[in-house]
Amino acid sequence: MQDTIAPPPITGDRTLTIQASPGIPIYIYATIFASFCVITGLIWDICWHMSIGRDGLLSPPHLVIYLGAVVAGLFSGYEILRKTFFGNDIEKAGSVKIWGFFYSSLGSLFCVWGALSMLTSAPFDDWWHNTYGLDVTILSPPHTVLVLGIIGIQFGAMISVIALKNQMKLFRSFAEEKVRALDKTLFWLFVLSAGFLLTIWFTLLSEELGRMRTHRSSYYIFAGAAFPLLMMAVGKAVSHKWAITAVAGVYTGLMLGTLWIIPLFPAEPKLGPILNHITHYQGFFFPLLLIVPAVVIDILRYRFAHWNDWELTLLLGVAFLAVFFVVQWFFGGFLMESPYARNWFFGSHYWYFANDPNWEYRYKFGPWMVEETPELLKGLGIALVLTLISTRIGLAWGNWMHKIQR
Repeated sequence: MQDTIAPPPITGDRTLTIQASPGIPIYIYATIFASFCVITGLIWDICWHMSIGRDGLLSPPHLVIYLGAVVAGLFSGYEILRKTFFGNDIEKAGSVKIWGFFYSSLGSLFCVWGALSMLTSAPFDDWWHNTYGLDVTILSPPHTVLVLGIIGIQFGAMISVIALKNQMKLFRSFAEEKVRALDKTLFWLFVLSAGFLLTIWFTLLSEELGRMRTHRSSYYIFAGAAFPLLMMAVGKAVSHKWAITAVAGVYTGLMLGTLWIIPLFPAEPKLGPILNHITHYQGFFFPLLLIVPAVVIDILRYRFAHWNDWELTLLLGVAFLAVFFVVQWFFGGFLMESPYARNWFFGSHYWYFANDPNWEYRYKFGPWMVEETPELLKGLGIALVLTLISTRIGLAWGNWMHKIQR
């Protein structure tokens, strides 16, 4: 790897260039927009499969996804070429060197790789459909390539923002008000990028995190292994009391927006068998109540900020799993069984067109959906171990992001 990406030494003159920086580069905004496009397009694509069935290479959801890939690739690629051929020595000193020739920020590098991966997946996915038919899982081979590209773009967007935010202490020639305004803008751009990444995190695991699984320990095993990783990293990366809550709020808002808006549009199945006759799009999931443990974690990490990371791992990991288990267990029961959840707000009445709408367990837990107490407790023990591991890795990742400036 050292022969592939080698950061050149940073000279003392670097501070002078950063002092003269005019503000936030346009490619930062472009990558955030691209990140938004790919996650909303992906959720729309899932709703398309639930409501219409077969899609084509240039279906509307795919076009939104490809738009995100093209925007991220073009703007980040331009930034790499600009630094390589027209950047001064100080700009190059603050970049990573690729293949001994190109100069790039780490975020731009991930965005370009992600865009190439996404665009490569498009013809692969079309061939897959023509050869094997409709996908039965979210993570089919072409979708896996697509998802890796999406994560690359979203991770690149987040790294681009946090790297620039970490350079704010070098903007000494700016007025103090200007520095504060830029720092605030960068914080919210970081929150948006991290919130979009959290949403794709959930989307990838959505088959394991449906409301029918909320009374099984596997639900909390997957959640504990996945979500603290990013949530703790966000909390460590930025110095803001409510950073994790804000990111969870972006995830919640995006999930609610797609749940409430997409079903407003007409859609009819075009692939048999059709057991559930629908006339409009079926919505995706109501968001997990991650915002509740996010608030608790933000309060605890602020209150015990003087603790070391190992102590915080135990405190925050246990707090996340305990709070998430309590709120999601009861809320999952509400979504599954309550007639008050069968409306546009909660969306528990949405149903795949190829499933029998009169299935007896559509609105109640089947015997296989509920574990006995010993089995549940054993599973929760596994969930706790994975939550602690995820929390510790997340804190370490956050420490790295807090220092990155390239």
